[in-house]
Amino acid sequence: MPIKIARQVIRIESDAVKALLGRIDRNFERACRLIVRSKGRVVVTGMGKPGFIAQKVSATLSSTGTPSLFLHPAEALHGDLGRMMRDDVLLVFSSSGQTEEVLKMLPLAKKIGVHLVAFTGNKNSHLAKASDIVIDVSVKKEACPMNLAPTASTTAMLAMGDALALALLEMKGFKPEDFAFYHPGGNLGRKLLLKVSDIMRTGKSNPIVRESMKVKQVLYRITHARAGSATVVDRKGRLKGIFTDGDLRRHLERGEFVLTEAVKEVMTKNPITVSGDKLAAQALEILRSRKIDEIPVVDARRRPIGLLDVQDLLKAGIV
Repeated sequence: MPIKIARQVIRIESDAVKALLGRIDRNFERACRLIVRSKGRVVVTGMGKPGFIAQKVSATLSSTGTPSLFLHPAEALHGDLGRMMRDDVLLVFSSSGQTEEVLKMLPLAKKIGVHLVAFTGNKNSHLAKASDIVIDVSVKKEACPMNLAPTASTTAMLAMGDALALALLEMKGFKPEDFAFYHPGGNLGRKLLLKVSDIMRTGKSNPIVRESMKVKQVLYRITHARAGSATVVDRKGRLKGIFTDGDLRRHLERGEFVLTEAVKEVMTKNPITVSGDKLAAQALEILRSRKIDEIPVVDARRRPIGLLDVQDLLKAGIV
């Protein structure tokens, strides 16, 4: 029985969303253009379950380049109406279009000078008649067996709200870098914002050695820096190679005399490098695809300016 009901709920709600496809019309386009041209913000409101949908849509708008805030209709009547300003666009979510608290705030919102867009299932409601633009989010029935609890109607509102937010994203030319700017604390933000130069090892933590230096001395420099490798340069400071723990293990098979050889004899020549302005996430893909743990960071003239270790990416939360 629970499985049957659950499948029925999903079927009804998916049908409600599919029905929205035919309602992406001129009114939807007008709403998008109204918001793009607006000098104000998008104020989103709704009562009860539609109010929770309104909060989510407002959050999605804000994170995708359209400044927005949620205004509770009941609180609006007790002072919060002052959050709205002239030239704002007011999005109202109401399935019936007859919600008392919403209707009471409409004349006041109009007096302030906002533009009104209604997301409603009743095109003949007081809300629809008072609105500049009406977006039809009506459903044939709720998924609730008693056809009472807002279910399919709120799913339809959410889908149409997301459609609006993402259409605006495209119209405004919103880029992944912009998205990351609004999400700096999350893993996504770190992946889209953090550059190699932000986390690479420099100074004493970045052992750079001459190609003539003995392996034993290089190992001391690596140990002192607590690194896994050393970057090898020529007399002019140009990159020549990298010396890693793996290089040492491979050459020790020939005997301990390798410790007295010049590092240029045992280093990995012409190593893979990365620039400081590359995204850390991109550097991680290079490390993974090449199956290496360290990579020298170089400038435009291939002079080493840092060292990136996979551990640095782990600490930064990129992995």
